[in-house]
Amino acid sequence: MSTPIPAIRIGLGYDSHRLGNGGPLRIGAMEIPAEVHAIGHSDADVLLHAITDALLGSVAEPDIGRLFPDNAEENRDRDSSEFLYEAVRRVRHHGMEIVNLDCVILAERPKMAPHLDQMRETLAGLLDISVDRVGIKAKTGEGIGPIGGAAAIAARVVVLVYSTRES
Repeated sequence: MSTPIPAIRIGLGYDSHRLGNGGPLRIGAMEIPAEVHAIGHSDADVLLHAITDALLGSVAEPDIGRLFPDNAEENRDRDSSEFLYEAVRRVRHHGMEIVNLDCVILAERPKMAPHLDQMRETLAGLLDISVDRVGIKAKTGEGIGPIGGAAAIAARVVVLVYSTRES
């Protein structure tokens, strides 16, 4: 038995990847010049993975790992925007639309600040929403742990969606 979908819902997404030598770094559907790259089965776009999970969570759908397993050959080197498109499709199937998302990229290097405005525009285009609905911040690890030691990168995302169906 299912309950009616509330008028608004929140989704939370998180992802992390180890970093390896050799760039560029793919993040937010962009190639960022860097001496490192994220290690993963797909293109390892940590931000798109976190956004995808936030969207899927907002409508109680299975997470990215269950929909696109990292042991499936068809997902090897796959463009993470395909995962994102499927999450958006599922959100809309539930009669929901994206209000906004707020993202935090956690990386010691490279510096993300020069890329954040373009990243916001790119994400807005992928999600078919206006750029003023996409917030992105970048934080370093302050030398603490795998992120602070530049051995890993992570992203956290919260998304708000609303029902387009009449009550």
